[in-house]
Amino acid sequence: MSKRSPAILLLSLGHACVDVYQGAVAALVPFFVTEHGYGYAAAGGIVLAASLLSSIVQPLFGALTDRWAMPWLLPVSTVVGGTGVALAGVTGSYTLTLVVVAVSGIGVAAYHPEAARVARLAAGHSHQAMGWFSLGGNLGFATAPLLVAGVVATGGLHASPLLVVPALVGAALCVAALRSVRIAAAVSPAAAAPAGRDDRRSFLLLSGAVVCRSIVFVALSSFVSLFAVQRVGGGETVGTAALFMLYIGGAVGTVVGGSLAARHGRLPVTRWSYALSVVAVAGVVLVPGPLLFVFVVLASGALYAPFSLHITLGQDYLPRHVGAASGVTLGLAVSIGGLVSPAIGALADATSLRAALVPLIVLPAVGWLLLRPLREPALPDVVARH
Repeated sequence: MSKRSPAILLLSLGHACVDVYQGAVAALVPFFVTEHGYGYAAAGGIVLAASLLSSIVQPLFGALTDRWAMPWLLPVSTVVGGTGVALAGVTGSYTLTLVVVAVSGIGVAAYHPEAARVARLAAGHSHQAMGWFSLGGNLGFATAPLLVAGVVATGGLHASPLLVVPALVGAALCVAALRSVRIAAAVSPAAAAPAGRDDRRSFLLLSGAVVCRSIVFVALSSFVSLFAVQRVGGGETVGTAALFMLYIGGAVGTVVGGSLAARHGRLPVTRWSYALSVVAVAGVVLVPGPLLFVFVVLASGALYAPFSLHITLGQDYLPRHVGAASGVTLGLAVSIGGLVSPAIGALADATSLRAALVPLIVLPAVGWLLLRPLREPALPDVVARH
């Protein structure tokens, strides 16, 4: 085991604890619908609240971490992210629910750029090591519906304060990770910046593709539980199972994508994944019956296979602004998908949920077109000596 492995493992586990709260918002939606009688648009509004401020402040945190090392953000933002979700079930009003979920989104936004910077230093620019860091986030997503179901299905929304526990564990893991890689974490980003020029055009094209992918995944996260109940029946248990499959398929996809990229290159694997996503998402929306679950797993695997590749490609396209690149590829481009959820919910209220999800089939194809002109970036000369 390399000296960097313990730090990457701790960072990955901490990432899992943070991304529980990105997945938890979508997992709470069916309970808000059943306990409070919210419509699709109102449910989408909760997802929007978690994404809107997060999307706005994410580039700010990325810019800040490009100027100053702020490793203390990792445990602090983890606790903030968890506290917001923990309060969501006990606020007593829709408005206060939106506020605390928005606070959670800010915590998640603050975490990702600095965590990606520290992970990049700890990984020594290994794509596979960054893949393990990304996998932690995917596992957090996957755990969220089980955690929410275990807590809220048993005690109702008033039991939501128990959801703060992963944040406390995650904060402790972040502190341990920073101790393990404390020299690297303290290096000034400016001092560690590699030689090379920023390729802004390629980064913008990549970001556009990631936004397309984000809209699809966040929309599925928001509504696949309700959609599965409509298509298959069986109540909230079926909905929780569909959401879990969506998230766990993403975790598998991340590992497979990293392994394939080591053999075939990042861009080919990324393009193949977007092409496969078109077919898989079409299957989720259009194929009837229990086959829905097969296509959910296939879609999530295809959508997440390029996830860690997005991060390293973005960092390599903007070698002088790694924090900003991480804030976009790991944070902003993910959370921005939540901005579309209320529109999808409103369309579902006006027509049907199935009709509202049909446009998602086209978006991975748009992402594939944006990726076509890209070329593999030159490997930065890095590296921070530590």
